[in-house]
Amino acid sequence: MPSSCPVRYDRAGVGRLAGGPGRLRDPREGGRALSTEPIPAPEEDAPPATPLLAPRDGLPPVIETSTQLVEYAESLAAGAGPVAVDAERASGYRYGQRAYLVQLRRNGSGTGLIDPVPLPDLSVVQGAIADVEWVLHAANQDLPCLAEIGLVPKRIFDTELAARLAGLPRVGLGAVVESLLGYSLQKGHSAADWSTRPLPEEWLVYAALDVEVLVDLRDALAAILEEQGKTEWARQEFEAILTAGPPAPKPDPWRRTSGVHGLRNRRQLGMLRSLWQARDDLARRRDIAPGRVLPDSAMVSAVQADPPSEAALLELPVFRGRANRRLVGTWYGALARGRALRESELPVQSRPGDGPPPVNRWADRDPAAAARLQQARAGLAKLSEQWNVPVENLLSPDLVRRLMWTPPEPRSPEIVAAALRAGGAREWQIDLTIDLLTGAVTAA
Repeated sequence: MPSSCPVRYDRAGVGRLAGGPGRLRDPREGGRALSTEPIPAPEEDAPPATPLLAPRDGLPPVIETSTQLVEYAESLAAGAGPVAVDAERASGYRYGQRAYLVQLRRNGSGTGLIDPVPLPDLSVVQGAIADVEWVLHAANQDLPCLAEIGLVPKRIFDTELAARLAGLPRVGLGAVVESLLGYSLQKGHSAADWSTRPLPEEWLVYAALDVEVLVDLRDALAAILEEQGKTEWARQEFEAILTAGPPAPKPDPWRRTSGVHGLRNRRQLGMLRSLWQARDDLARRRDIAPGRVLPDSAMVSAVQADPPSEAALLELPVFRGRANRRLVGTWYGALARGRALRESELPVQSRPGDGPPPVNRWADRDPAAAARLQQARAGLAKLSEQWNVPVENLLSPDLVRRLMWTPPEPRSPEIVAAALRAGGAREWQIDLTIDLLTGAVTAA
């Protein structure tokens, strides 16, 4: 089990235990000596970060042909060490989350910027790096769109998740690079419309720099995790990402419409659902983000106004615009279909969940469960501080709530551990939390 002594890190990723001078031996780390020399916090004495303005090897041309792709795949196969991987999407502009640019970098291979629009099958790249460790930042965001174009890793190192486990105060890519490597990355293009063609050069520079130091960052974080004794924690977390696969589609996605809670009855919900489906169908056909076709606020306002005619709908804000004047029949028809639904066809006021009720109702509905949850949360908060890991990374909050609401029987450590395992907890999480959670479920 890792040392619980707080550790500070300089920009080289070197950790030092806070406290008095000298050396400290942690027997759980095999007696390895860890430095306890205090160092000033980075913001107190660190030199200004060095801006990364251009790729060290120059900006490579975008790979747009099969010949270029095969040549770069051969270069990747001949490279050494892990491969940095990133993808850019057009969230907020296009329907779905497909990749519009893929960036890779490997020692000996250089950086590759691949346009997956003319090259939608990157299996030749997959073959070159399938057995290599892939380094990504916030892997869950990129893995689904990479899988769509044939890129599926067998091993990963997620620098965002590693930064969380290491206890870094900020885990965004720019913040972690600056903290550990002393470089500042360009900002401003992450939310751009990456479906734009041709891509502006400054955007390509930004994209190339995102993988420029990713492997160096991986090495710095790996050293920190090793010093803290959390290498195995990270390995299990990375493996869990790969085995989890893509997230399941959310039921009733229309219920996530912003402002839906302002609707008062099932009839209004039925009208919103019908309008949401019409918007989604149109957005999918046109490959436009649904919010750019019709804002959520406009849909909710239309339902609340319940216009008696197309002309009345056109009097509402947003619907007065030229685009929506052309689509008024579509929008009014959707509202009319929702209005005409039979009572039995209307959606329920709130979708029944399969988990516990909201926590603010626990004290009234089950005081014992509320006491269990309070004890569990207090124990997890202490562990979070002790090991310098965010509490949500120690154990899924949803899993904790489920366990405290309906404890397994008998409430023994073995049965509690089995329940945690069935809920997706990793072994390091179970080892760390089993005592406090067993104590909580048996206390009331």
